[in-house]
Amino acid sequence: MSHSRLPLRLVLLGLLGLVAVLLIGLAISTLNSLLELYERLLGLPLLVRVPLIILVAGVVLALGMLAWKLLRPTPRRSARKSVGKVPARESVETRVADLLTRDESAASLEQELIELDRRRQSGEIHVALFGEISTGKTSLVRQLTDEAVADVDVIGGTTRWVHHFRGRLPDQRELIIADMPGTGEVSGQQREQLARDEALRSHAVIYVASSDLTRAQDTELRWLAGFGKPLILALNKSDQFEDNEREALMDSFQSRYAGVCRAIITISAGGSERFERHLADGRVERVERERNADIDALLSELMRVAAQGQAALEPAREASVLLHVDQRAGVLAREVALRESEATITRYTRRAVVGAMAAVAPGTDIIIQGALGTAMVRELARIHDVPARELDVENLLARLGLTIRNTTAIVLAIAGNALKAFPGLGTLGGGVLHAVAYGLAFDSLGRAVANTLAEHARLDQDQAEQNIRELLTEPARDRVERVARIVIDSMRKSADSNRRTD
Repeated sequence: MSHSRLPLRLVLLGLLGLVAVLLIGLAISTLNSLLELYERLLGLPLLVRVPLIILVAGVVLALGMLAWKLLRPTPRRSARKSVGKVPARESVETRVADLLTRDESAASLEQELIELDRRRQSGEIHVALFGEISTGKTSLVRQLTDEAVADVDVIGGTTRWVHHFRGRLPDQRELIIADMPGTGEVSGQQREQLARDEALRSHAVIYVASSDLTRAQDTELRWLAGFGKPLILALNKSDQFEDNEREALMDSFQSRYAGVCRAIITISAGGSERFERHLADGRVERVERERNADIDALLSELMRVAAQGQAALEPAREASVLLHVDQRAGVLAREVALRESEATITRYTRRAVVGAMAAVAPGTDIIIQGALGTAMVRELARIHDVPARELDVENLLARLGLTIRNTTAIVLAIAGNALKAFPGLGTLGGGVLHAVAYGLAFDSLGRAVANTLAEHARLDQDQAEQNIRELLTEPARDRVERVARIVIDSMRKSADSNRRTD
């Protein structure tokens, strides 16, 4: 074996020697070139020599900077992923105030802003315990506070609501500890949302785990880290692991979350454990005992966090709350816009149907009434907070109106089939049939515009035309029948009005 390695070593040594000779030769050649250039520069007039020296120095500097950019180590990117741009407080308040005039459920968003200010003014530092059920969060609260805490159920899921407790650190600083519902519980989505909301309201978060993290837990941990507040990953029940298992798990945590969490520690929150003891006489004895607690590492980290003071921790907490409130306001705004758009489309469709029954002659093309169409588009634009110029509205209605006229035959056929679903009306034609077709066209116009505004936040003519073609040629059955009911209801109201007049 040693004899076979000897030629290979000689080859490698020869290659290294050759490379060294080439590098030395290149250095000597470069030095000679520089000396020759220097001698030639000395022989030139001063007016020529100075600009050339400046030019050469500039080239050398540029090459040096290029080499530095290419060869410098790439800075390590943070493992934390930002959750988004934080909106200004004033813009969030304005948005919430507008929603309050349109939907009473926006009051919960207003309360979030009130709670944001209350906690800042209190001067207290809030810490949230976050994690899946059965990881020992409530047992940990007992170790961090002196207040009474609910008994822990071994099946998990003890905490149903957010509870706050006052705790005191070894350095006598006080914290407000939030014990929250655990994630991962069957049918516990509402309680999970309570936990996430409270985590955002807190100055720091302790993510409690009792084993390796699942994909869902990994996503939650990184989501929390994105808000930039102190995040501690605590492996609880560490006394239940073998030494090699615990070390392997901590090594895995360090490799995956060193850039995500402020600290990664092991703790034991104590609590009770139950097991069966088999006695020598064959009997089985059920035993319950308290486990020893060890949370010194967590207390040390919490003291470091608290030492920063509430003022230093407040910006990250405020940013997370404002971002969350703004996101919730956006979701609510879309829901409100959808509801208001639906009501607006129904109202204008009813007006269009009444007008069609009174003025549209059977057999004519379906033409959108300009005043009604313009008014509906403007109101839909206002609902979606999209500016609508007069010219844009006119051009849009002209284009969509042409599409509607070109599909008149299809719309009339669909209207005829819809009437067959109503006994006694399926054989009617003329004005009633045309009124249903007209109502369907107007309903399609409103939905095409509303969908375009919701998706693109502008009066996109191409998208609106595509939407209305799909709505006219393949309408949903419930929508067609709803328009037919509007026509029938309008007919009944008209008949009742005529009888009262007679």
